[in-house]
Amino acid sequence: MKNVLITGGAGFIGSHLARLLLARGFKVRILDSLSPQIHGAVPTGLQWLSDPGIEFIRGSVTRRADVEQALDGAELLVHLAAETGTGQSMYQIARYNEVNSQGTALIFDVLANAGTRSLERVVLASSRSIYGEGAYQCTAPTCPSGGARQFPTSRLPAALAEHAWEPTCPHCGAPLRMLPTREDDRIQPASIYAATKYAQEDLVRIGCESLGLGHAILRLQNVYGEGQSLNNPYTGILSIFSTRVRRGLELTAFEDGLESRDFVHVSDVVQAMLLALTSESPANAAINVGSGVPTSVLEVASQLTIALGGTPAIRITGEYRVGDIRHNVADISRLRSILGYAPQVDLAEGLRRFCQWVLQQPLPEDQLGRANAELKARKLMG
Repeated sequence: MKNVLITGGAGFIGSHLARLLLARGFKVRILDSLSPQIHGAVPTGLQWLSDPGIEFIRGSVTRRADVEQALDGAELLVHLAAETGTGQSMYQIARYNEVNSQGTALIFDVLANAGTRSLERVVLASSRSIYGEGAYQCTAPTCPSGGARQFPTSRLPAALAEHAWEPTCPHCGAPLRMLPTREDDRIQPASIYAATKYAQEDLVRIGCESLGLGHAILRLQNVYGEGQSLNNPYTGILSIFSTRVRRGLELTAFEDGLESRDFVHVSDVVQAMLLALTSESPANAAINVGSGVPTSVLEVASQLTIALGGTPAIRITGEYRVGDIRHNVADISRLRSILGYAPQVDLAEGLRRFCQWVLQQPLPEDQLGRANAELKARKLMG
């Protein structure tokens, strides 16, 4: 079987993907820096990296020697390495750009200048965040838009300060109805993180086309599941909430708690990645990977609390973060038509699996207050 390189492969999604690939007979190489923000100051729980089928390189996609070593002999590449977190990206701009944008550029610089090249296909883990607010529609019967798809711009801090949460129609001022966002809808990142993910997409698409490599760009929705970092307070709402539930703390919801996301279980994500790697012909396209079902923050917080054996205690704060979007849900038609896949794990089952795993883990510190304080100090949270 082929040699697969997974950048960022010691992380949440990478660990699931590596195990799946090993079970299918692939040889797996992992390049990962073991970031303290994700893995803790002293990385733990990484015994699985000693599997004889895995070659582990502790290094960074920002260092040329590490990238050259990792790419040597690799036939397939899954590029997961990235800094994540909308809020943090708004003040650690250079770091997010260096790791996400420049790290991807360095991979293709090494490939373009290599004397020989074994790589055949690249799969990029991109993000639903590149769409910004995504697709909407005005349903007012007299609206001049005639019900056409609309793509609201980012919500401005002044509007958020007035608690104007929902996008409104620019033609008639009526509330807009969210639509599933398609891959050919408008791209308009609302955060630095989103901008760097879109930069990655262009680098992968253009780089692969110029080098004659196949590619697939997978725009992941809110991925959750067993093994996700419980230490990172900047991303992963279910991790953050699970720690607070276990500590007997109330859950706090931004805005009015009705903002919605598309939660997709990690097992469905890695199945899509496997298909993108092994399909007879490369997709050479962007593909949404989600459940296709929107769930509000209030609803997922309640379901999570109950799954952990608690009674929901949720406080609506009315606070907001600059760069957050209001709603997003994926149109997963391409996932079905190009990769022939539909998600298998619904939210209830996914939360059951996640909570069963969480309750077996050491109880992390609650770091949400510190993360929010950093945003407030920079006037990125109101």
